[in-house]
Amino acid sequence: MKNVQITTTGGILSDTEVQAYVDRGRELKPGQKLIALDIALDGDYVDLSYQYEARPFERIRRITGYLVGTLDRFNNAKRAEVLDRVTHEVVDDCEDVYVDAV
Repeated sequence: MKNVQITTTGGILSDTEVQAYVDRGRELKPGQKLIALDIALDGDYVDLSYQYEARPFERIRRITGYLVGTLDRFNNAKRAEVLDRVTHEVVDDCEDVYVDAV
């Protein structure tokens, strides 16, 4: 329960029960840090809402036939191939074309 913001509505739970819900949240997504847990009690039912720390987004691109995030694992030949690539410009100078229905 340390470093996890816990909000309980609709009743009171023991520390043991809350700790079990926190442990379950950590087991659901072991690679992510649990930052908040909202517990809503409704009679015999419990609604749990877990909030995890945002994960950094890594961009993946297709470069010379490979899906990569960065070029740091490329050897010298692949790096040269990347530098020799030709980028193509997109030009939008086409006139609108209308086709009459026959």
